[in-house]
Amino acid sequence: MATGKRYDPVPGYNFSVALLPSKSAEGPGAGTIGLSTAGTRSYAGFSEVSGLELTMAVEDYEAGGVNDAVLKFPGRVRWSNLVLRRGIVGRRDPLDDADLWTWFNDFLEGRGKRKDGLVTLLKPDGAPVHVWSFRRGLPARWSGPSLNAGRSEVAIESLEIAHEGIRREDAGGALGTAIGAVVDAIF
Repeated sequence: MATGKRYDPVPGYNFSVALLPSKSAEGPGAGTIGLSTAGTRSYAGFSEVSGLELTMAVEDYEAGGVNDAVLKFPGRVRWSNLVLRRGIVGRRDPLDDADLWTWFNDFLEGRGKRKDGLVTLLKPDGAPVHVWSFRRGLPARWSGPSLNAGRSEVAIESLEIAHEGIRREDAGGALGTAIGAVVDAIF
């Protein structure tokens, strides 16, 4: 009896995150995610990413004379905010700990800039499996660590990012190859 090749699920602990200057400043649907590493500040070291989800509203239509069914039609799609969590690093290099706070604070002071982003799920050998891109991200919420002297937990900060759409890019195609090269250059 011949056996086929076995395909195991990919573990969810090996991933990378990159935030890039937004190339689509004109609004919804304008531009694409830039794949240049020039001027890119990466935000590596996240311990958790959540919110990779979208929901399509389904609208009911009760057609006259059709009493045994309610017709269903697609409605608007909504994306959840992404939530990035990471441990706070105790270094004195200002780029290590202040980058998420600074991005949020820049919006508070009227000089904030949107960011596009990539979340890449990696195989154990580091090869990309899936790449999700989001565009025109805004920092919607920053949370500092919960401090409790009675516990010995890592101090975690989180950033919630509102955005204007998530796409799953083909990790095996030309765009996926380009994204993989950018991820390698960043990290």
